[in-house]
Amino acid sequence: MRAAMGQFAVSSEWQENIVTCRDLMQRARAGGADLLVLPEAVLMQDRDHPDRILQAAQPLDGPFVSALLAESAENSLTTIMSVHVPAAAGKTQNMLIALRSGRIIARYAKLHLYDAFAMQESQRVTPGSSIPPLIEVAGMKVGLMTCYDIRFPELARRLALDGADVLVLPAAWVRGPQKERHWALLTATRALENTCYLVATGECGPRNIGNSMTIDPLGVTIAQAAESAALIFADLERERLAYARRILPVLENRRFATPQLRQE
Repeated sequence: MRAAMGQFAVSSEWQENIVTCRDLMQRARAGGADLLVLPEAVLMQDRDHPDRILQAAQPLDGPFVSALLAESAENSLTTIMSVHVPAAAGKTQNMLIALRSGRIIARYAKLHLYDAFAMQESQRVTPGSSIPPLIEVAGMKVGLMTCYDIRFPELARRLALDGADVLVLPAAWVRGPQKERHWALLTATRALENTCYLVATGECGPRNIGNSMTIDPLGVTIAQAAESAALIFADLERERLAYARRILPVLENRRFATPQLRQE
C-alpha cells in the first residue's frame, strides 16, 4: 500500500478547506497513493472563537462532505479525515470518515475526548460509544483512531486483535511542553506494541505541531513531515509486516484479555 499524509493548517472558512482537501486528494492520486490521511477537524478551526464550531458543524450530507465525495468519485483513493457534525443537546460529534469512490465507506465518532492540558473538548463534543469496523485498502486491513485516542492503548490493541495491519490517526496535536516528544513516543509505541503500521497526520499552523509520520511495525519512522504544510508518502510493505510479526509475536504471546468495546 502507498499511503499519503496531507498536512495543512485548517482555515476558519470551510470553503477554503474544501479547496485544500481537494487539492491534496488530487496530488495524492497523482503520486500513486492508495490511502490519504488528512488531519482532524478539517471542516473549520477558529482558535479565537472555539464555540464557532457549534454553529459551523455540518451533517455528513452537507456541502462540505458532499464536495469531497464528488472529488472522490470515479477513483479508488481512500481518504480519511474527521469533521464536526451536529449532535444532541446543542453539541457536535468529532466524526472520522473514510471516503472512496463517491461514498462514505466507514465512520467513527471519537471515543476519547481531549479533556487534558487545560483543554475541554467535551464542552462542545459528545463522545462516541463504539469502535468502527476495519476497512480494506489495497489488500491491507485498516483500523481507525482519532488524535487523543493514541494515549489509550486499549483501542489500538482491540483493532490489532480484530485484524488491523495498519492504524490511521487524523490529529490536531496541540503544542506545549514535551508535547512533540509525547507524539513521537506514543505513535511509535502503538505501532511497535501491536506490530502494525501507523499512519498519523497532524494539523500544522500556529497552534498545532504538524509532524505527520508513518511508523513501521517495528517502531521505525519511515516518513515524517516537519511543522509546515506538506504532502508526504510512505510505502507499506506486507513483507515487512509479516517479518515483524514473525520475530516479535506479541499478539500471540499476550497473557491478558483486552476489554471488550462495542462494535458498530
